[in-house]
Amino acid sequence: MLKTVMNEENRIEKDIKMFEENLKKISIDSLNEKEKKIVELASQYYEDSKYYLDKKDNLTAFGCINYAHGLLDAVIKF
Repeated sequence: MLKTVMNEENRIEKDIKMFEENLKKISIDSLNEKEKKIVELASQYYEDSKYYLDKKDNLTAFGCINYAHGLLDAVIKF
């Protein structure tokens, strides 16, 4: 059995891609103003994650993308 080892950067890149895919599932026009602000905030955390990943601050990048996912999930699921 071959086990794939995912390093920190690969994991963050995977989460960033997942965020991008989930963002495409949202119809911004159907959201109310509060939901739009939450999506905007989530997108800012997503951008922060890419910034910190580029700076090799993987811990902060991982935290940012996970926070972005949580905010986006709140809009998608509720």
